[in-house]
Amino acid sequence: MRVSEGAYEFQKNVLVLIKRESDNDLFLSWLLVETRDVVETQEHYKSRWRSIWIMYLTMFLSSVGFSIVIMSVWPYLQKIDPTADASFLGWIIASYSIGQMIASPLFGFWSNYRPRREPLVVSTAISVAANCLYAYVHVPHSHNKYYMLTARALVGFGAGNVAVVRSYIAGATSLTERTSAMANTSACQAVGFILGPVFQTCFTLIGEEGITWKLVRLQLNMYTAPVLFGALLGVINIVLIFAIFREHRVDDMGRQCKSINSEGEGSGGVDQDPEGNVDHVAVVAINFLFFVILFVFAVFETIATPLTMDMYSWTRKQAVFYNGIILSVVGIESVIVFMAVKALSKKTGERAILHGGLLIVLVGFFILLPWGKKLPNIQWQEIKNNSIPRTSIDTLMPFWTLEAMEPPSNHTVEPVGCPVTQSWCLNTPMIYLAQYISSDILIGLGYPVCNVMSYTLYSKILGPKPQGVYMGWLTASGSGARILGPVFVSQIYTHLGPRWAFSLICGVVVVSLLLLEIVYKRLIAFSVRYGRMQEENC
Repeated sequence: MRVSEGAYEFQKNVLVLIKRESDNDLFLSWLLVETRDVVETQEHYKSRWRSIWIMYLTMFLSSVGFSIVIMSVWPYLQKIDPTADASFLGWIIASYSIGQMIASPLFGFWSNYRPRREPLVVSTAISVAANCLYAYVHVPHSHNKYYMLTARALVGFGAGNVAVVRSYIAGATSLTERTSAMANTSACQAVGFILGPVFQTCFTLIGEEGITWKLVRLQLNMYTAPVLFGALLGVINIVLIFAIFREHRVDDMGRQCKSINSEGEGSGGVDQDPEGNVDHVAVVAINFLFFVILFVFAVFETIATPLTMDMYSWTRKQAVFYNGIILSVVGIESVIVFMAVKALSKKTGERAILHGGLLIVLVGFFILLPWGKKLPNIQWQEIKNNSIPRTSIDTLMPFWTLEAMEPPSNHTVEPVGCPVTQSWCLNTPMIYLAQYISSDILIGLGYPVCNVMSYTLYSKILGPKPQGVYMGWLTASGSGARILGPVFVSQIYTHLGPRWAFSLICGVVVVSLLLLEIVYKRLIAFSVRYGRMQEENC
């Protein structure tokens, strides 16, 4: 059989010329079937990756929307509404994730049947409006804390577009491109978490009073400037989605497929409905592991400001500034890890790296347990509160210690130290700064590894089928973790202290490691499971 000369361009524009004679008709027929639809023009390739880069930007802005105020929520909440306590702070942080948990499956379902541009633009517009609302939470005369709660919940609702972003990238990349693309996505998310606190740190130079624009009742200060900046970035993102983003879809082998999301954008290709069922045991397992990963990181983020204020007697402004620097350095570390993971996964596989990441997180929280003998400084103002009898304090601390802590009567400086209303402050050793920084470094190493490997394995397990709803549920599980994490740590930490809080976290990570061992062999790609591709360190 003679085969005429033909040219077939693969996903990376490699030209394949076929001109040979052979008696192996079966081989030649198979070769033609495999290559006739593997056509991607240079323009299509560039358009596909331009769209993926827009998704990277959207992910970056989503994480900035969360992290740009995370260090200042507590001091701002205390300023606008003195009735708010540490427990309500947990709900403020969690409200973002409640909104995201509700929105993610909805946006994911929407993106499975309509052009993805629609949910992307709507979600981003919601985030822009919510950031503007946050800038005005000081205006009402009462219930300011509930306005802040609403603003953060709406920002989270807009961040539900993460499911759309992940599902698009999973569908627009081949199996060989997937790990790198998911790592880049997570890196952009990490850069957002880095620059968010950096922006907040820079805006502290404006000060707590800042500038007031009376005409529109806007206060531009260290608390409102970051969210207004975030709103501006959101507007830019919407413009870029309209101008550059296009629908594209390829299968696990990189062949161009028709996209049900495109309307007149000429995605080309052929229809593809791959046979075989998704391994739902593996899907549920990844959802649980992802929940644990986001849960422990949410605890880490939420506790940073209260912990350092209690342990090191930092003021509100110092806590925001120093933690912003620390988390920025940790974020830079995370980006380096994301880049390294892309190369490492080719040698060891995603599952082994996920296992190692969980072990590192476990060590990070174990180090954070109180080990010394020195007690933290007690906040003197709380001692005068009649809600705690003097005799109960005297039984725990010598009288001369209490006298030494009482300042002059004309003292007007912000009270610092560990509030005596947290009874554990009187008998729990302090966590040394070296412990805290060491823990930050380890968690900053383990979390990005676990994050990107979870998303990569999940997208590969699902295969080339539309992943909007599945990604919506994965994002929702992460959002659920961000809800329970802050509430859990704010309650356990406030009433029982860091020893109980971090011990329970260690227990949760151990359970996740056991689950990973049980389902380890099931965490393989869809195409590998059904014998369409060979497993390569999956």
